[in-house]
Amino acid sequence: MTYDLCIIGAGVGGGALAQALAPTGKRILLLNRLGSLPRESRNWDPKAMFTEDAYKSEELWIDDATDLPFRPGMYYWLGGNTKVYGSALLRLRPQDFGELQTMDGVSPAWPISYDDLAPFYDRAEQTYHVHGRRGADPFEPPSSRPFPHPAIEHDPRIADVAEGLRSQGVDAFELPMGVQFSREDPGSGPFVLRETFDAMGRAAFDGYPDLLHLKCDAEVASVEPAVAHSNVDLVTGVDVTRIVTDDSGKRISHLEAVLEGETVTFHADAFALCAGAVNSAALLLRSASEHHPDGLANASGRVGRHLMRHVTSKFYTVASQSPNPTRFQKTLAVNDFYFGVPGDPEWESVPLGHIHLMGKHAGWQILQDIPGAFTPEEADAIAANSVDWWVQGEDLPLEDNRVTLGDDGSIRVRYVETNRAAQEELMNRLEAALRPLGFDRFLRVPMPLGVMNHQCGTCRMGTDPSSSVVGVDGRAHDLENLWIADASVFPSSGATNPTLTIAANAFRVATHLEDAL
Repeated sequence: MTYDLCIIGAGVGGGALAQALAPTGKRILLLNRLGSLPRESRNWDPKAMFTEDAYKSEELWIDDATDLPFRPGMYYWLGGNTKVYGSALLRLRPQDFGELQTMDGVSPAWPISYDDLAPFYDRAEQTYHVHGRRGADPFEPPSSRPFPHPAIEHDPRIADVAEGLRSQGVDAFELPMGVQFSREDPGSGPFVLRETFDAMGRAAFDGYPDLLHLKCDAEVASVEPAVAHSNVDLVTGVDVTRIVTDDSGKRISHLEAVLEGETVTFHADAFALCAGAVNSAALLLRSASEHHPDGLANASGRVGRHLMRHVTSKFYTVASQSPNPTRFQKTLAVNDFYFGVPGDPEWESVPLGHIHLMGKHAGWQILQDIPGAFTPEEADAIAANSVDWWVQGEDLPLEDNRVTLGDDGSIRVRYVETNRAAQEELMNRLEAALRPLGFDRFLRVPMPLGVMNHQCGTCRMGTDPSSSVVGVDGRAHDLENLWIADASVFPSSGATNPTLTIAANAFRVATHLEDAL
């Protein structure tokens, strides 16, 4: 059977494309490497998730700098990495779409503006049932609509921290989150997931799959609604190994894949690649041919280049005299220093990034993050009084930060971090605001290369075919019937979580695909 459209990858981008195009009646085939993540009690087992790496891919990538393997944090179930994400859903700022000077260099402009994406951000927030309070973040981008649902209330200790930060002149705000309070009433009533505890008595949310399917991951928000249409077929267990063109080299004719140990082919009139920044680039490189000797869609030589993943750290902030019994901690964020520190000549024009709370961490997780630094008893004491933050900033799309293939076809990642000093200053600023509130101990944990949940930038979007892989419409410059709609097309990373921007851009690309189909 020949489909009108075949989508490779059922994560945020692929799910949004399928969901947007399903009502057209076009015959759509959605392929994914794995099926639904099993719904079982193990979903909420902290040791299984954070010690045994349950549900995580066992594949190894190679760090090009050391030539050593590492196991990336990749989840190939329906919904992709959103199956275990923390549901923080923020928009990029309008300035993020323009050229921006950062500490270590210039972040390039996008070929589209914030205004181009704004209506699709609105749709993405509706799709993912985002809870928030418009105007709470004084630095948020403009929107003509309120959030779909009210903000999630803080637990008492977090409410105290929020008020304390505001007393120090820091405009802490309610973190926009994609959740359903219940299937029947997504926006109000008791928040069931707040009361779903792991074995440590903390909400089993950030970093966990959701047994109840109330967390709005890509499977719940987009894939399930898409496949409810009779014209959308979903095939799982498919490992796409090669994209094959016709004799002209200008159009894709079919995909080669492995399904249940057998080689199979899939045919369509148009194809959309949504496998994630690393795997989309790797698949294009593996699809080299006589017409495309350096990899498919790679006449520019850009495929695999400009890899970004954000500059990220965990930041444990401890108030020794103030216990933190919070169960659902991930409700607070700070953007005051996103584009710099107002009034400070040294830092006023240096973007520092974004901060939000993580799920509450236990002592054994601190021991994992900082091995050998504490006894178990000391780590437990730290965790009992710690408020735990996730700190992230923009990294630069360096040309040599890239994905390549080894001689054996393995994925190799070359990545040099940028803007680390700006991240350290961001934590300095938060620390200075917390000290007057009784916080007296601070632990910083930079994230290793294996933390790839914010990967982007390997098939960048642009108007010049000599320096980009896809055009503004998402179509590959070199091919008539290939579109790309995941984070690989991002020209820059900004400093907010990429999920909402991936979904919004996929909804935008869907309008172009619909015209083409």
